Amino acid sequence: MISETQKIDITNTHIVLVIVAHRDDETLGLGGTIARHIENGDIVYVISMTDGEGARGEENEKKIKARFKDSIMAGKILGLTWLEGFNFPDNALDTVPLLAIIKVIEKAKSLTNPTLIYTHSSADLNIDHRIVSQATLTAFRPQPNEVWQEIRSFEIPSATDYGHKSITNFFHPNLYIDITKTWNKKLTAINEYKMEMRSAPHSRSVEGLENLAKYRGNQVGVFYAEAFEIIRKIER
Repeated sequence: MISETQKIDITNTHIVLVIVAHRDDETLGLGGTIARHIENGDIVYVISMTDGEGARGEENEKKIKARFKDSIMAGKILGLTWLEGFNFPDNALDTVPLLAIIKVIEKAKSLTNPTLIYTHSSADLNIDHRIVSQATLTAFRPQPNEVWQEIRSFEIPSATDYGHKSITNFFHPNLYIDITKTWNKKLTAINEYKMEMRSAPHSRSVEGLENLAKYRGNQVGVFYAEAFEIIRKIER
């Protein structure tokens, strides 16, 4: 992890910032792509907004700590670096002033100076995902002297697929990244989040994740892929 007082000053192909609501979203949504970025020599930072457990009945400190530990292990497998996380209320980000979340993202933006940003799709059924998506787009609104080049949204099994175009909008991918060579890394990382996974035929099962990766791959002629929607791209 890096502190708020440290500044990142590294010349590289891409400095990537992944902004998620919960620790596990990074692996579920784009674990294979993160591993590809690392193999390509990019640097990947991830920031989460909640502890991911607060909405599950009585708050369980043991589960929160276990999830945090799982995220560290999954991050090591993929090669990412976690930024300091935040403890906004889980599954209740709509009760937090949007400006507070935007400021957190802006702080991460200032710290890492990213060229490529990934965040949730606004089409997700999960309210936290939608709020994080909106806050990210606001934090990275086009302004003079910016360096970022592209914002991409990703899909999350049991969130994006549970939405509906009449209510939550629609995830329409226009970018597919081949993760055939990094699928096993994603699978190894997701196995660190055993408490968050479900049994088949749930879409957030190992089988469901593999089916989705194969389906996205089949759409573009590769074995495994992750799909994204390019929200904004700037040629600088």
